Amino acid sequence: MASHRKTRPLGTPASRRTAVGLGTAALASVTLLQSAQAAPGDGEPKQSIEEVQKKVDELYRQAGSATQQYNQAKERTEEQRSKVDGLLDAVAKRTEKLNEARRSLGSFATAQYRNGGMSPTATMLLASDPQDYFDQTRVMARMTDQQEQAVEEFREQQVATTEKREEAGKSLATLTDAQEKLRESKRTVQAKLAEARELLNRLTAEERARLAEIERRKEAEAQRKAEELARQQEAERQRLAEEARQQAEAEAAAGADAGTSAGTDTSAGTGATETTGTKAQQAIEFARAQIGKPYVWGATGPNSYDCSGLTGAAWKAAGVTLPRTTYDQVNTGTRVAKSAMQPGDLIFFYGDISHVGLYIGDGQMIHAPKPGTNVRIESIDTMPFYAATRPA
Repeated sequence: MASHRKTRPLGTPASRRTAVGLGTAALASVTLLQSAQAAPGDGEPKQSIEEVQKKVDELYRQAGSATQQYNQAKERTEEQRSKVDGLLDAVAKRTEKLNEARRSLGSFATAQYRNGGMSPTATMLLASDPQDYFDQTRVMARMTDQQEQAVEEFREQQVATTEKREEAGKSLATLTDAQEKLRESKRTVQAKLAEARELLNRLTAEERARLAEIERRKEAEAQRKAEELARQQEAERQRLAEEARQQAEAEAAAGADAGTSAGTDTSAGTGATETTGTKAQQAIEFARAQIGKPYVWGATGPNSYDCSGLTGAAWKAAGVTLPRTTYDQVNTGTRVAKSAMQPGDLIFFYGDISHVGLYIGDGQMIHAPKPGTNVRIESIDTMPFYAATRPA
């Protein structure tokens, strides 16, 4: 028997509701998929590791610039604090002199009060004899001169003390400004580093591992270049020493044949030693010994360094004191062209002079690159060149 239930057309409201539900689910799935491919929290497409690395490096560079500002503010703060301490000591000494002048002036005022301000005639009449009167007159005259001198001394000390107090007050205000700049620079550094960490934290464990591997390869390559450069420099040193020895022997033989004592002069053989003993070479040797130590912002050694902390420590080991920051180090010594650089020169990067390295020849430098890395040898062409200087 045929069913009497009518077939519901596809265009009925129930069928339309079903179709709409399926379409909505499909649309939601596409939306979720697209959301999953977007970066967390910002609605933008997920960045590649290379893009993240580029942004992180730029943040580290900005942090490096802020670090130099922090170092400069710290140096200025310490200088200003020392000046303030000196001024406060001077104020204390001036105040003591002022108090002495005040006490001296007070003693004269007391004496005058006791004397009652008597007239010369009364003093003569009350004197036991004329000679006593004249003695008292001379004493009072001297006392008046001393009193005038005491008043003048008091006035001078009062003016000097007031000036020193005003100077100390201005210096304290300058110190307060320097301290605020110091705190602001520190906050900027910390903010840049925190932003870089946030970017890195968004990466998956696999992506972070890949990024770490890239950095490890850079470190390994830098170490390989350092060892190769050290071998080349040692070979060159030995070659120069051998040439000097052969020259000395030839001169000695020629002097013996001529019957002279010229062969005893071996000064020609000291050239290589003098070269390796230069201040620049001492700075390089110190910097080379720091390879592998971590970058830490604001650090000057001996266990960690920032970029200018490393160059300053290297040249200090050679007996040359450099200013603390890249901004000041770039104005130290003699400015040289990039093509004329010699080992030991300082090489600066970026338009804001936020990074510095120690040139060691063959297009290489030793530097403290950025947070999360160690002191290493690297090509000078990895960053935009700004200037180079020769400290000594």
